[in-house]
Amino acid sequence: MDSRTVEAEKSYARLDVFLAEALGVTRSAAKKLIEEGHVLPAEAGRAAGADKPSRPVAAGEEFEVTVPPPQLLDLTPQDIPLDIVYEDDDLAVVNKPRGLTVHAGCGNLTGTLVNALLYRLKNLSSINGVVRPGIVHRIDKDTTGLLVVAKTDAAHLSLSAQIANKTCSRVYLALCDGVFGQDEGRIETYIGRHPTERTKMAVVPPAKGRFAATNYEVVRRYAAGYTLVRFRLETGRTHQIRVHCRHIGHPVTGDPVYGSKKQRFRVGGQLLHAERLSFTHPTTGERMTFTAPLPKDFTQVLETLERSERRGREEQE
Repeated sequence: MDSRTVEAEKSYARLDVFLAEALGVTRSAAKKLIEEGHVLPAEAGRAAGADKPSRPVAAGEEFEVTVPPPQLLDLTPQDIPLDIVYEDDDLAVVNKPRGLTVHAGCGNLTGTLVNALLYRLKNLSSINGVVRPGIVHRIDKDTTGLLVVAKTDAAHLSLSAQIANKTCSRVYLALCDGVFGQDEGRIETYIGRHPTERTKMAVVPPAKGRFAATNYEVVRRYAAGYTLVRFRLETGRTHQIRVHCRHIGHPVTGDPVYGSKKQRFRVGGQLLHAERLSFTHPTTGERMTFTAPLPKDFTQVLETLERSERRGREEQE
């Protein structure tokens, strides 16, 4: 079994909420760890109520977390094309294509990245349970680019801690509707479930969401009314970049959920790409950085915008 100590930097209303954030796992997975006795207070004097997912957590409290042996997986391995850009005994880095869901949900247990991973890799971590083996973090179905997959529980705990401590760097490129006024900036909000459309996320009051911070810098502005922007995540909330872009009035181009209903370009989803991923290797301590080129449909849109600008300049001459 793998074990580690996690410390609360602030107070939390519930132990399972804190643990999910600290370990980078789902709340249900955190709750299961607690209920099965794998989470104990580091100090014996704080034992009362430590086995209850609903018990509050004070700032500074520490907990010993022990990850049980892997469960047998019920998912079916599938020979789905997969671009694995790096792999060793601890982890793998994958360049995910558009249209591939990361893990199963809503009763659908096939056709996902996890099914492909089970076919390609010998081992996957078990921390996120039998439905999300190996998944440390996720990107949306129609978002392309890099994500790291844990092959052991020890690697999963290390990578999750790096994400929680903001030492894992995740950088995205996106084409956004409209022209950004500032060359760089920072977006800070709270993100939670949309009050009426429960499949969507939204900017909400602090009491109803989780803090989200996104930094951005403009790469290029296009005369046709678009901006190529590089985003750096400090937090990893669901749909974070897409919600933040919508919030500032510049939704990601092609976004079927948060974008404009009238789209100039026919693409299969939002033009959002996980371009660069950096983290410290859980075993060797080496700092590793990976980059992935833009997918073909993204580059074709940029080429279209560039041709339009060239024609505009030629007509003015």
